[in-house]
Amino acid sequence: MASTIRTTTLPSGEPLPVLGQGTWKMGEDARRRADEVKALRLGLDLGMTLIDTAEMYASGGAEEVVA
Repeated sequence: MASTIRTTTLPSGEPLPVLGQGTWKMGEDARRRADEVKALRLGLDLGMTLIDTAEMYASGGAEEVVA
């Protein structure tokens, strides 16, 4: 049952969700991979469409978890 996430509008006119999922520390420990994927899937199931994988979060592991 997905819900609708409120958006804000960027100066360019593009809408952006005001709530997203962060991935800080994800992908750093392979033993946690299944739980990390499960958490991201739950967010998507709940209607989230923004996943933040800022490059400062780690060594690129977060992007692999999201993929």
